[in-house]
Amino acid sequence: MKLLQGKIALVTGASRGIGMAIAQRFASEGATVIVTARTLEAHDHLPGSLMETVELITEAGGKAYAIQADMTDFQSRNALVKHSVEKFGPIDILVNNAAACFYLPIENLSDKRTHIIMEVNFHAPFHLSQLVLPGMRKKKQGWILNISSATSKTLSGPPYKDWDSKGGAMLYGSSKAALNRFSAGLAAETYVDNIVVNSMAPKSGVVTPGLAALENEGHNLTFVPEPVEAMAEAALLLCSCDIDQHTGENTYSIDLLKTEQQPVKHLDGSGEIHLN
Repeated sequence: MKLLQGKIALVTGASRGIGMAIAQRFASEGATVIVTARTLEAHDHLPGSLMETVELITEAGGKAYAIQADMTDFQSRNALVKHSVEKFGPIDILVNNAAACFYLPIENLSDKRTHIIMEVNFHAPFHLSQLVLPGMRKKKQGWILNISSATSKTLSGPPYKDWDSKGGAMLYGSSKAALNRFSAGLAAETYVDNIVVNSMAPKSGVVTPGLAALENEGHNLTFVPEPVEAMAEAALLLCSCDIDQHTGENTYSIDLLKTEQQPVKHLDGSGEIHLN
């Protein structure tokens, strides 16, 4: 039997990149995956769309359903979960993957940009968790995974790296640090109801369209990115495990996979990918 057979999973930011990969991997293990983002149909601005994610999943024999939603909007998030539950029943798995970032010094961070980062990266995961928890508590089972970032770590210095001295990921990293603390606290609150809550980040960067865009903008990336399949496999592990295996953790994908000696499979569940 497949790991997620019969489970209903909601994945935000699933029109491309990490979210798309997680949705594909979950579907390959039998989940019905509800994918959400702002981009429903393909356009020229960025690669990827919800309909492309659904097409990839259904062509591979999986089940997926797209709901367009704006993670900056309270009512849009309410409507997303309401629609999902009405169509499929209570959510078993929530993956808060959608993210917003502006790599700017503090003087250049407008109120609008600051609001967007905090709303998408922290308030949306908080709110969506509130919305899905009643169904999980009733079933006495559930999994919530918040996708974090290595930028949430406290900086080393002085002296500081040039990237950090110029602003770097200061606000983005701060929002993800808040997400980590929220994840740990929520795990404590929901442990009695057998609800697994974790946050997970890539060890460095991930091979995605977003990373390619940074390179095209002239950012000098000094790290070796990991394959998106590693994030998807680690997400699957944390959204199918027992509560006494992993909960309340702020972990890193590669570290988790190595500790658990978990092989990384292709997004359709076939074969294995060897990590460097």
